Amino acid sequence: MKQLSPRKWTIAFAAATLPVIADAQTGTDIGRAPTLTIERYPENWSYLADPTQRTGQWTEPFKYISLSADGSSYVTTGLEVRSRYEGYANVRWGAAPDDGYVWHRFMPYADFHAGRLRLFAQPIVSGISGVRRAKRPVDTTGADMLQAFIEVETDVSEETALRASAGRKLVSLGAGRFVDTRYGPNIPQAFDGVDMSLTAKSWQVTALYFRPVDNRLDDFDDRTSTQKSLWGVYATRWLGDGRANGFDLYYLGLRDRNAVYDQGTGRELVHTIGTRIFGDTGSTYWNLEGAFQRGRFAGHRRVGWGIGGEIGHRFSQVPLQPDLRLTADVISGDDDPDDPELGTLNPLFPRGKYFASQSPIGQRNLIHVRPSLTVRPHRDVELSLSGTAYWRQSTGDGIYAISGALVRSGKDSDARFIGTQAEIAIAWQATPELNLAASVGIFDPGAFTRETGPAQVIKLVGVMANYRF
Repeated sequence: MKQLSPRKWTIAFAAATLPVIADAQTGTDIGRAPTLTIERYPENWSYLADPTQRTGQWTEPFKYISLSADGSSYVTTGLEVRSRYEGYANVRWGAAPDDGYVWHRFMPYADFHAGRLRLFAQPIVSGISGVRRAKRPVDTTGADMLQAFIEVETDVSEETALRASAGRKLVSLGAGRFVDTRYGPNIPQAFDGVDMSLTAKSWQVTALYFRPVDNRLDDFDDRTSTQKSLWGVYATRWLGDGRANGFDLYYLGLRDRNAVYDQGTGRELVHTIGTRIFGDTGSTYWNLEGAFQRGRFAGHRRVGWGIGGEIGHRFSQVPLQPDLRLTADVISGDDDPDDPELGTLNPLFPRGKYFASQSPIGQRNLIHVRPSLTVRPHRDVELSLSGTAYWRQSTGDGIYAISGALVRSGKDSDARFIGTQAEIAIAWQATPELNLAASVGIFDPGAFTRETGPAQVIKLVGVMANYRF
């Protein structure tokens, strides 16, 4: 199989992985590189049944193992081995002790096909070393089953297919602003449930019902959440040839038995309606999204909204092939903590590492602007520099972590400016299977941070080695 260089690596470690594979179904998010997929199950290696399509790449015998003479039954296998160091000085601007640790994870998978029937399994063996604080579910889950599902596909018409699956799987919808894999931390976010997708040449409609998997620290003790459930319909319409341009329409519902906000805690029911437009001409790319929420929180009405996206341009014909990108979001917060009506957007299960490789800020009650520049000093090396400014959208609400946990209450300050973050990152595709990456950054506190507690400069560093085939 011919190995191709990545078209685009993101600054985040999670996206800096591997070169493109033939016939792999990639996400519609143009910010993702055309690499081996994060979820792994969208990859299609059946073309290797034809000996003339093989190139002698050493991974090919593992990607297609024939089990029948006619090629209708086969097994695909693969592996990810990752170690990642993260170090933090002045955690939460000095409100918590300094932190440093190394995450380790080992994720093999096997994908069995028998005609239109499919069985997919991916265990995970994980650990953390060097940590002094209490271990968290995102740090390690010991040995457990990350993905295990059964899938059946049937033809509805000549150009339309219906696929249904049930079990445990990683799920990413669109750009990952509301449902994503949490690939950056050590333990990805899996879901238990069912989904059905109707796919034609230019569109796809997926209906789903899932509950997130609650990760626990010991071996084989992960369980289906009894606190949260997710359901909805997600539709994508591609425009023109290929899948580089199009738009999404979606409805997502969430029930949370113990939601936490600056206003308080309580049961929450959220209905999210949104749309996204995306495109990539090869030089200019864009990804714009807006969503509106309604529902109930602690027995009272709740609303929320958010708009955001990114636009960029690649200068492929000049030295270093610079790529300029601007990312921005406006995400609603609650305007009055004494009013029982809640106005904070709930991002559900968002993509981690959205703002930078390491960030203490999550996607609630936020205005953020982030310009970035990426250059390629060598064919297999990318160097990125970004700067981000953060404000509270509402001065009546606090700021939150990516997990949704409240970081600072907004009840003691009318200031809007949270602070600025700068980061430099480098990624090297050392071999077709091995990616090495590193980043350093700082977060300088603004007026709101200084008025609500410790306000030292956060210093962040990360180093990662990721081997995948």
